[in-house]
Amino acid sequence: MATSMDPSLEGLHIAHLGSPKALLGKGGGFLDEFRDFAMRGNMLDMAAGIIVGAAFGRVVSSFVTDVMMPPISLFTGHSDFSRWFINLSGHAYATLAEAKAAGAATLNYGSFLNSLSDFLFVAFTVFLLIRQINRLKAPAHPASETAKACSYCRSAIAIEPTRCPQCISALTPS
Repeated sequence: MATSMDPSLEGLHIAHLGSPKALLGKGGGFLDEFRDFAMRGNMLDMAAGIIVGAAFGRVVSSFVTDVMMPPISLFTGHSDFSRWFINLSGHAYATLAEAKAAGAATLNYGSFLNSLSDFLFVAFTVFLLIRQINRLKAPAHPASETAKACSYCRSAIAIEPTRCPQCISALTPS
C-alpha cells in the first residue's frame, strides 16, 4: 500500500494512508478475507466449544460447591478451608482477613486446598461425563473384508482374483 505525505503531517513524521477504503482493496478484499476466515467451520466450532465450555464450567463448579462439598463438610466439620493459614510474620492474627489487612506475610494453604479439591472434583466429574458419553457412542462398524486366503498355499490374496498370484492355482469363487 503506497503512502503519500501530507504537508501538514510531514513535520510530525506521520505517514498519511489516505482513505480507510484503501484498507479494503478492490471490492472489499480485506473484509471478504476476514469474513471467510471467521466463517470457517473450525473457527465456529471453536467459538461454540468455548461458549459451551464456559457454561459447563459454571455447572460443574456449582455441582462441586453445592452438591459435593456439603456431604464432605459433614465428615470434616467444614467445607471451606480458606480460613486455614500459617502466619509467617511472627505476630498473632485471628483470621486470614485480619492478617491480610495488616499486610502480614501468610502461607495460605487452605485456599490451595480449596482449589485442589475443586480441581479434583471437577476432573472426576468430567471423567464420569466423558466415560458415559463414550458408552453411548455407537460402536464402530467392522471393516469389510478386502483379502482372503488362497485355499492351496494359504497366502493372503485380494477377494476378486480367479488365480492365486503366489502359486498360480485356479480359485473357486466364494
